[in-house]
Amino acid sequence: MRSVVFAIVGLFALLMWAPAVQAASSEDWLDLEQMDRGVIVIKYDVKADVKTKLMIAKGQDKYTYGLSPDKRQEAFPLQMGNGNYKITVLEQVGGTKYKPVKEADVTLRLANGGQVFLNSIQNIHWNEGDKAAQLAKKLTQSASSDEKKVQAIYDYIVGTIRYDEALAARELTDYLPDINRTLSGQKGMCYDYASLFASMLRSIDIPAKLVMGTSDYVDVYHAWNEVFLNGQWVTIDTTVDASWKSSGTAFQMVKDASHYTAAKYY
Repeated sequence: MRSVVFAIVGLFALLMWAPAVQAASSEDWLDLEQMDRGVIVIKYDVKADVKTKLMIAKGQDKYTYGLSPDKRQEAFPLQMGNGNYKITVLEQVGGTKYKPVKEADVTLRLANGGQVFLNSIQNIHWNEGDKAAQLAKKLTQSASSDEKKVQAIYDYIVGTIRYDEALAARELTDYLPDINRTLSGQKGMCYDYASLFASMLRSIDIPAKLVMGTSDYVDVYHAWNEVFLNGQWVTIDTTVDASWKSSGTAFQMVKDASHYTAAKYY
């Protein structure tokens, strides 16, 4: 299997900071109405000809995302736990040089940290009207426990979605999954598998993370899921299992987490 090293990983190691134009004097670009769920919404007017990034930082930890001129607003998680976050919008001024154009500080206080992993966000985007969300409800309508619900959705994805070698071989920058595209086309790469699985689980109120990093089972950068079941987070890899299923290899849904090294959680 092949995958893609996404631009968000290690991006800030490449950024050369230009002098800040101005810290944000108002926060109309930053919607905090979903902070009680661990989410911020960015409403920045992205210029069509200017590459624009969002950085969310907590202490030394940073997540960086691309912002699109085609999206009026996008939601992003505060998944690094309770505490103080700095939110920065940056615009490219040339090459790897960016300048901050908007800045704000926010403080997250959640009683239940797992709530962050129930939301629709930029790379796990879903709504109640999506075919994927409707299918999740249909597949789990007779399930008597969360474990059986997870199993039903997992079985469907592993048995239906094929790995898209052609897509994974392409040079992709700022690629984002589209769960409806993955579902209708019945194919995708690891990022698509993990986003679809997380979206379907979140749509039925089961916390799920999309995780990026490395695995003993593949030789490229990878994406998989962690799902909250029976009071703990368990590792599930629908991409690997779909491949093993097609080849007749024996496998089980819950993986030994020691075979995975996480770099990013969403």
